Amino acid sequence: MALSFILADRRSPTSQAQALFLACVGISIAVDVLLVLPLRKVHGVVAWEGVFVLPQVLSFLFAYEWILRVRRTIPSGNLNTRGADRLLLGAQALVLFYGLAALVFPELRAEHFGNLTLDPGEKLHPSFWLFSVPLGLSLALATAATLFTLNRRPDRAEARRLIAFAIGAPIMACSLVVPPSMAPLAGAVGLLVVLVGSVQYHVTQGQRAQFLSRFLAPQVAELVTRRGLKSATDEKTLELSVVCCDLRGFTAFSAATSSKRVIGILREYYDAVGAAAAACGGTIKDQAGDGVLILVGAPIPYADHAQRALELARQIRSVGVALTGRWSNAEMQLGVGVGVASGFVTVGVIGGASRLEYTAVGSPVNLASRLCSEALHGEILVDERTVQLLGTSVSPSTLRQGSILNLKGFAQPTPSYVLQGV
Repeated sequence: MALSFILADRRSPTSQAQALFLACVGISIAVDVLLVLPLRKVHGVVAWEGVFVLPQVLSFLFAYEWILRVRRTIPSGNLNTRGADRLLLGAQALVLFYGLAALVFPELRAEHFGNLTLDPGEKLHPSFWLFSVPLGLSLALATAATLFTLNRRPDRAEARRLIAFAIGAPIMACSLVVPPSMAPLAGAVGLLVVLVGSVQYHVTQGQRAQFLSRFLAPQVAELVTRRGLKSATDEKTLELSVVCCDLRGFTAFSAATSSKRVIGILREYYDAVGAAAAACGGTIKDQAGDGVLILVGAPIPYADHAQRALELARQIRSVGVALTGRWSNAEMQLGVGVGVASGFVTVGVIGGASRLEYTAVGSPVNLASRLCSEALHGEILVDERTVQLLGTSVSPSTLRQGSILNLKGFAQPTPSYVLQGV
């Protein structure tokens, strides 16, 4: 189980901790079956037998560390960090006390705690409480911390693993004290519960990756899968490039064309633009009618975002000219225009509980849209900041000075540049 989970989600800190927890559980079972029981049959309880408890202690420590890492994925505004974290640290301290007691008193643990069996009328030996109390309190504190964490609405995939752990861990712990005939059953049932929750986690992550890959660049989908939605989409201000494109003559064309054919044309158009955006590392922010707005440099930052944006604009123009030439006829002509602008933009997630949207706010977003509206069929208009960022990477013959434009929403006339080509 540990190996399969770490291979499936090796970059996730929470999955790493859970895999170590499961690995230590497996080692603990192997040590008891292959070393401890044969050794006791031959030599009885030896003075150093307490070292064999180390895998048990580590399994508890890694389990609690896993819960701590899950808590770090929850936005701080939704989390009372100190209270539940202290419960988990206290749980870890109690497990260490249990391990220390097992090292110092191995005979008492073997005789009165491990795989406990009582004859009729027999009472529990006082030393039983030396081991059971710290272990029981540790599980109680960890369960309380898990419930507090669930109450703060963690990521849905992690919540499924937490619920499974809250149910399965106490059942697995019972295998330490129940009679030998019942211990394997308790351990197997507890592990099965944890397994179900963990499989549900990976199913959810797989569904997310499949869903995100259809709407975001593959790099962004991987980032969200690895770091979680919140971590990957924190609000930030950074310099990036914006590419905007739309179809010329589409309103008249759609009015004179069957809706079924219009939908088919839009689907083909979106597929072509989406493939170009993915190839250049762009993230599609908006698709509205025949217009597409693409961010290059967020959520994944790129130092060469201006070069990427220009290459993306070239590819959109290339496929757009080919597609519109095929769709047009003698009565109706379609075209494609592209605008590119760069500058500082604030990006992040906004919305309510029911719907979230990754948004970008800043002058470059509006400027790219306005430049796109001014572009003729097959034309790419570029703003001055993008040209500055390109520097000497683009030859002067590639970009020529365009018109000084009076754009809606911009008080000053805006210089433009035209990317040579079709």
